[in-house]
Amino acid sequence: MAKKTTDFVLRPFEGLPGEPDWVAMRELVPAATATARTTAEHGARDVVVTTVLPESWAALHRADGVVLVALQTGTSSGDASRDVAAALLLALDAEPGSAIETIGLPTPGPRLQDVLDLTVPFEVTVQESFSYWLDPSTEITPDLQAAMEDADAGIIDTRRLASAESAYWCRMGAREYLRWAQAEDEQVVLDGLARLHGRRESGFDGHKFIGYFRAAGIVVPVWELARGSEAEDVEDGVKAFAPLLAAALADDAPLDADARRARAGLVARQVTLR
Repeated sequence: MAKKTTDFVLRPFEGLPGEPDWVAMRELVPAATATARTTAEHGARDVVVTTVLPESWAALHRADGVVLVALQTGTSSGDASRDVAAALLLALDAEPGSAIETIGLPTPGPRLQDVLDLTVPFEVTVQESFSYWLDPSTEITPDLQAAMEDADAGIIDTRRLASAESAYWCRMGAREYLRWAQAEDEQVVLDGLARLHGRRESGFDGHKFIGYFRAAGIVVPVWELARGSEAEDVEDGVKAFAPLLAAALADDAPLDADARRARAGLVARQVTLR
């Protein structure tokens, strides 16, 4: 008999605290950690959610007892929440010092929404190094130091803004960008962006709205920032722009002609992250 497979879930992290940050950590942020705790049924264990682990491991039970579970892995059953939950449960049961290198394709079972205590805030810390992979007592040999430096060299400079939820500044080459994940329904966000773009109000403080990503069922608008902008330089502008964006998303009136044209252009330029 064929093994039952997991159904595809368009918005796998819906219902988790901080859904847009889950998506950002899975698709956009190179190195970050966040807080989570399992339910009492699963031991009320504090765990570390991370973007990535060495060699794309699914999870790690460090020798010091800390359990880490990664969001950026090679496994995809069609339900990212189920995949991550399966890896987390295996890591919780594993001996300290064990890596869950891969989980294959899990059959239907508990999802993160079933395994995690949903009252615990999902607090993200963007990291400048992957040193958090290591037990603090680990002896740093020259070979290990070189390996960590190689891993760190691939980290894109990224900061999470304080002025808005799930908004990330990043520097790629000589350009800076703002990528701001939105929790609202995809069509609501597109309509709101179209309203602003149709009125030529989608940019702010010299920063240009250039399009959006679709990722894990939500929309991530992207702004190209004024050249040389640091994360702290855009905090005030984002704070001032946030109410305008919120008002545009809350507006449920039919789109006018300018907004409809803007929306068509936005949809044509979308990029889907999988």
